[in-house]
Amino acid sequence: MIWEWVIKSLFILIAMTAGFAYLTLFERRMIAKFQIRVGPNRAGPFGLLQPVADGIKLIFKEELVPANADKLMFILAPVITVIPSLIVTAVLPWGPDVTIGGRTIHLYLADVNVGLLYIMAVTSISVYGITLAGWSSNNKYATLGGLRSTAQMISYEIALGFCFIVPVLLSGSMSLVDIVNAQRGLWYAFLQPGAAIILGITMYAEVNRAPFDMPEAEQELTAGYHSEYSGMKFALFFMAEYIKMIAVSMIFTTLFLGGYLLPFQGWFESLPVIGPIIPFIGPFVFLAKVVALLFGFVWVRSTLPRIRYDRLMAFGWKILFPLSLLSVMVTAVVVLLVNR
Repeated sequence: MIWEWVIKSLFILIAMTAGFAYLTLFERRMIAKFQIRVGPNRAGPFGLLQPVADGIKLIFKEELVPANADKLMFILAPVITVIPSLIVTAVLPWGPDVTIGGRTIHLYLADVNVGLLYIMAVTSISVYGITLAGWSSNNKYATLGGLRSTAQMISYEIALGFCFIVPVLLSGSMSLVDIVNAQRGLWYAFLQPGAAIILGITMYAEVNRAPFDMPEAEQELTAGYHSEYSGMKFALFFMAEYIKMIAVSMIFTTLFLGGYLLPFQGWFESLPVIGPIIPFIGPFVFLAKVVALLFGFVWVRSTLPRIRYDRLMAFGWKILFPLSLLSVMVTAVVVLLVNR
């Protein structure tokens, strides 16, 4: 039904934008805890209205466009960056099918039989917005930031793509729904921990988060690709980064942490009291895993320093690339031997 797709689409868009807003508050409060500070606590009770205050501030800030910038690309670049991060989760299941009033509701927007290809295609688009933002600003620091982002994406997305192949080999399907259901016995993070660790590292590089935030290195590029942006255009880049954090956490959860499945799901389903409510707690299990991964993003940012750019590239090509290829080869051999 079309109305069901519309409702699910609105739910995903609202959930991702609200998640972005309060992820900023979560990060600021957690970093304050790490650094023995208080953090934002003035806007609303416990600082809960701080994201609202930040949004209002950015809306009313003056927006500047450099005189010699390519104005069309300068305006379109933030939009090109944020849209892929919003639509990439369309194929991710956040819970099992539930029956309400005799109607079965699928807790995903679309079950595409090439869902992983869709994710790889969409996630590759956002780097165009970053590159165009740097180039259209007519600023050498912004241009260098955009070029760095392109080189970093190419370097780390190859290893990321190889890690995506591992769940496909183990499940025999590229559908995210099938991959989750195939982990009902044992999560793939336990079957192939090497690929899970590599994917976790490439996730940080893919969203330009510390220690891989070289496209916006303040000590070298003054702010990188968004040096000339202000107001709501800057807010869109900010929004894209945090929504991508949520999206890659959801992707990792789906591929290697069983999605909405509990550990030893079959045993829980056999219990007379817990079994019937398992379908309804699936989304909360999924959310808990995503929040745990987001806490990891914050922890790494507050702990590790930014690494040098040449070492970042060498790490991607000389270490992660061969290790990810090795994990695919090992997985393929084991699957072939088991199925023989």
